[in-house]
Parts: sequence; C-alpha cells; structure tokens
Amino acid sequence: MNEMNRMPSVAVLAAMVLIVGPLAARSTAAMAQQAWPVKPVRMLIPWPPGGSNDVAGRIIAPRLSEALGQQVTIENRGGAAGTVGADVVARAEPDGYTLMLHSVTHLSNAALYPKLSYDTVRDFTPIGMVSTQPTLLVVHPSFPIRSVKDLIALARAKPKQVLYGSAGNGSAPHLSMTLFSSMAKVELEHVPYKGGGPALAGLLGGEVPLMLATVPSVMGQVKAGKLRAVATTSARRLPMLPDIPTVSESGLPGYEMSPWMGMWGPARLPRPIVDQVNRVLAKVLSTPDVRDQFLQQGLEPMAMSVDDFAALIPREIERYARLIKLSGARVE
Repeated sequence: MNEMNRMPSVAVLAAMVLIVGPLAARSTAAMAQQAWPVKPVRMLIPWPPGGSNDVAGRIIAPRLSEALGQQVTIENRGGAAGTVGADVVARAEPDGYTLMLHSVTHLSNAALYPKLSYDTVRDFTPIGMVSTQPTLLVVHPSFPIRSVKDLIALARAKPKQVLYGSAGNGSAPHLSMTLFSSMAKVELEHVPYKGGGPALAGLLGGEVPLMLATVPSVMGQVKAGKLRAVATTSARRLPMLPDIPTVSESGLPGYEMSPWMGMWGPARLPRPIVDQVNRVLAKVLSTPDVRDQFLQQGLEPMAMSVDDFAALIPREIERYARLIKLSGARVE
C-alpha cells in the first residue's frame, strides 16, 4: 500500500523535472542575453588599416564602447577583397562577441568568386546599415568634357576609345561604370589597376582620362586643380560638395550607385543582441560629431532597421550579380 502511495509522487517529480528543466534553461539563456555584453566585443574589419571601412569603424568604436559598457575593439583581417575576414566571422560563435563591419563588396563577392568557404546569406546575421559612400566622376584637366552629357556624346562618337581606370576587375568603380555604360548605351574601355591608389596615379599621370573615386581620395587633387570633378554617383548632391551635380541630373537620368557598408554577425546570432546592437548603432550614427567626422571622410551615416537591412541584402546580391555578369569580371 505504501509503495503504491509513493508511485504518484515519483511520477509528479518526473513531470516537474520535465517542465522545470526547459524553463530553467530558457531562463538562463534569457539572463545571458540580457547581460550581454559582459566582456569586450571584437569588431572585425576584413580590410587593411586606412581604408574607408577601417576609418568608419574607428570613428564609431569608442561610441559603441560607451553605449554598450564594454570595449569594442577593432581587428583588421584583410585579404582577397574581404573574403578572408568574412570567413573568420562565419566560423565565429554566435554569442555577440564577434561582429563584422564590411562593405557591399561582401555581397558582390558572392558572384565574383566561383568558390567561397561560406554562404554569403546563410552564414551571417544582418544587423544594420552604417553608411553610404558615393563616388565622384573625376577627369584629367586635359580631358575635354564638363558634364556627363559631354562624356556620353564623346563616347558615342568614339566607341571603345574613351578609357577609364578602376581599382580592378569587379571593384565598385568598375561595376559603377558598367552600370553607367549600360544605361547610357555607350562602350567605354576599362583599364583595371591593382588598387585605387595605382588607378589614381594613372589618372594623374594621364594614362587614363577619367575614373570614379571616393571623395577623400581625390578632393586634394580637385582643390589643387590637378583633377576636375564632374558629377557624383549618389541619388542627391553631397552635403560636402553641394556645387557638384549628380550623374542623374547631369545627363543620365535615373542613374545612382552608392556603395555602402553595414554590420553583420555570425549566423544564429540571438535576435535580442541583434536588436540591441542595431539600436545602439543608430543612436551613435545620429550624433553630430559622428556625422561630421563621417562627412569629412566622404561617408554619409545611414541607419537602417534590422528587417529593412535584411530585406535589402538579397536585392543587392541580385543587382551586383547582374552587373558582374554584364562586366565580364572574373576572379580565379
């Protein structure tokens, strides 16, 4: 009789373990997420020091550190157009202590490289936009054009005879000019260099008459009269260059190409952490001092919700894949 009386107690205890166990686990996980971060956060930048991504990261890292209550440290891991660093992030633990600040090149690499060690969508968690970086169409002073309309007219009169330089096959300037040529229905001749610096040297030396370049990289030469700024690739005029028209208003309506940078984490990054980083990032980007520093570097702060950023990614992958196919760019 006593044994029979004990049996329901054992069953009840077993049921309680089954119920309380998962609840306790969930409670522990929730507490861990609420406590994040409890140690320094690594912001991996898959480019060498000195580039636009590195500059943006070093502007926002101290502000993120202050807002999160933990140090946000920069780690540069350059190589193979950002794919080396992206691979590190794809393999990182999804605990919020490894984040990545990368350019839109992260998405174009999906079409440019035939084999990547990671999946550009599946192996990352989108967090938010950081900035856009419009480029300038600049020409050598000896080149006889003053507007986009002039360039189109010249290119149509001399197919494949107008040269332009870029940082290399599949680079953002190359793809931007591919879009330009397609929309304007002209044939320009691409001259790829091994990086933006060599391309700029080629332009200054008269090897090529024009190129697209970031604002900080050419503003000194423009002010010194060594180059002439014709138009910006952005959808609207730049706050730091209000007198320079857009490509769209200067002769090619509807054209817009503004490379951007954003923040990702590894796949399966918990949504509460994603939302927290997104909120803090948006707050940091809205501060006047960060905005001023970004503008001085030719960057425009651009906050975006997690869901909007996630929705943008497949569209941009498709857009850049189309441009890469059109350009014929290949990376072996």
